[in-house]
Amino acid sequence: MNPFIHLKTIVVVFVLLAWPDIASAQSFPRLKPLPPKKDASALKATPALAPSSPWQLLTNQPPVLDYTDCGPGNPILLTDGTVMLADNGCQDWWRLTPDAFGSYVNGTWTQLASLPDGYSPLYHATAVLSDGRVIIEGGEYNFSNGVFHAVWTDQGAIYDPLANTWTLVAPPPFFGGFGPFPRTIGDAQSVVLFDGTFMLADCCTRDTALLDATTLTWTPTGKNKFDIHDEEGWTLLPNKKVLTVDAYVGRYDPTGMSFELYIPASGKWTSPGAGTVVQLWDSAADCGGRRFASFEVGPAVLRPDGSVFATGANACGAGHTAIYNSNTGVWTPGPDFPDSLDIADGPAALEPNGSVLMMASPLIFNTPSTFFEWDGSTLTEVSPAPNASNDSSFYGNMLVLPSGQILFTDFFFVSVYNPAGTYNPAWAPRIQSAPATVSPGGSYVISGHRFNGMSQGAAYGDDQQSATNYPLVRITNNATGHVFYSRTHDHSSMGVASGAFVSTHFDVPTTQEHGPSQLVVVANGIPSAAVAVTVD
Repeated sequence: MNPFIHLKTIVVVFVLLAWPDIASAQSFPRLKPLPPKKDASALKATPALAPSSPWQLLTNQPPVLDYTDCGPGNPILLTDGTVMLADNGCQDWWRLTPDAFGSYVNGTWTQLASLPDGYSPLYHATAVLSDGRVIIEGGEYNFSNGVFHAVWTDQGAIYDPLANTWTLVAPPPFFGGFGPFPRTIGDAQSVVLFDGTFMLADCCTRDTALLDATTLTWTPTGKNKFDIHDEEGWTLLPNKKVLTVDAYVGRYDPTGMSFELYIPASGKWTSPGAGTVVQLWDSAADCGGRRFASFEVGPAVLRPDGSVFATGANACGAGHTAIYNSNTGVWTPGPDFPDSLDIADGPAALEPNGSVLMMASPLIFNTPSTFFEWDGSTLTEVSPAPNASNDSSFYGNMLVLPSGQILFTDFFFVSVYNPAGTYNPAWAPRIQSAPATVSPGGSYVISGHRFNGMSQGAAYGDDQQSATNYPLVRITNNATGHVFYSRTHDHSSMGVASGAFVSTHFDVPTTQEHGPSQLVVVANGIPSAAVAVTVD
């Protein structure tokens, strides 16, 4: 028996005993397995890659403090072009800084402030706020005294990259919970809406909240939710709405195919249309039913043509996929994964060329993993990541880098995928107004269109979001070729695939080299046309 599934059974039995009414409540959240424990030999066995492989291991792997229990994961792109990465499940965090020529493969690591005492989450909500700070909320597990405790914690914290400090955030006071956990956030969904407001779900109820990032106070939203949020993912659409595929936790229907849209103007969920055409959540309908259902759903990624490629999980065989047309609201079936592959939680990311890269594995929580690309018409297997033979899809996280590469973590190693092809120029940011002269340490405003890109960039099943729908400013010195990122903040909008006018502030680093330079705005790995700028 898979030891992770055995652990899941133990926890389920414990909670059932602790809360006899849980069956009637029909709202018990499903527990995702823990990451694999790793010994020294596993970490020393650096995977070999073929010379033609599109994958590259980072030259310097992160020196996280606890590879055995935790390991690198939950990558976050800060607005100064560096990558923030968790020792996933432990309290230490790290920063990857690209080298002088903008290479993340040859970048270096520095340790950031650790999370406050008592908060060490695994499988939590994550977002970069419009002011450039990072918020993490909840956690399916909390790590203490060398043990992961399944508590669906309601803790949260905001990281200030300027001060290198974490501040605890009180949970929404109106969130509920279940059984021995009166208030939960857990492995929650989150999204930054088009207007820059952070929206957070309670994994284990129908509760949803909006955060005032200045006062750190919460307001309820999200009325009329069909089922509890557990296992579902959120995708921000060009029309400002949020798409979710229902996972039927607490409302089991072996053939259910409903989806919902969150309408920001009304603060309500609605269930339009005839459903997703194929079932994307795992009901185990053909191999035992509810007792064996994981209720997992795969990631759903918005592409530049306005379609959302949604992936499914299936305990009984191959996972299904479906395509949602965000312009018409119509679903069409996509190709099934081959064999018994699916994505029962796992990463996917939009490449600059418009294809979606994704990680699948057999049935529910098994190894090994297989990687695919969807180009809008064909699902094609691609070269495996460095440690794919030891990975299940839920180990993985992806992040779209400003270089156009896809950063990948799996609790073991950090690598990048180099997509083929290039982007359509119509998808690129367009600068309308920019300063002709800047100074090191100065702060400026830049504006234009497509500053947030055509998509959120990357997605995962329900937690550990890694959206990059915000502008970065990159200045390259003409004489040296050295690359510098200015920290952006206070974006006027976070909407995706929008032709609307957007502005942001950028702070030129004090280390910026003087002289004639080229400035670009980058969103989801796609740069604007360069404009000349003088650094005086």
